Amino acid sequence: MSFIQDLADQLAKDVLASQNELQDDRFYEQVGRVLGAASPTLQEAYMTSIRIRLAEARGRDFLLRALRAKRDGADAPDAPRDVSLGSGH
Repeated sequence: MSFIQDLADQLAKDVLASQNELQDDRFYEQVGRVLGAASPTLQEAYMTSIRIRLAEARGRDFLLRALRAKRDGADAPDAPRDVSLGSGH
């Protein structure tokens, strides 16, 4: 990772870890606006880290729920419908 990516990722990690204490699950957006006023480059790297970390957390939660369902003999959770088919992403 580059210096900017390292800084942004560490800040993203710290902000996400602090949101429960702050009781604001969108606090990362405020931090993003602060960064954007000072450095759009750092803001973009930060928001990328936020999106990746939030997506990983959702994926991990889905994995854990699927494993728990399998172990309990229950139906596995449904994955969200893929609305991006054909978009190239």
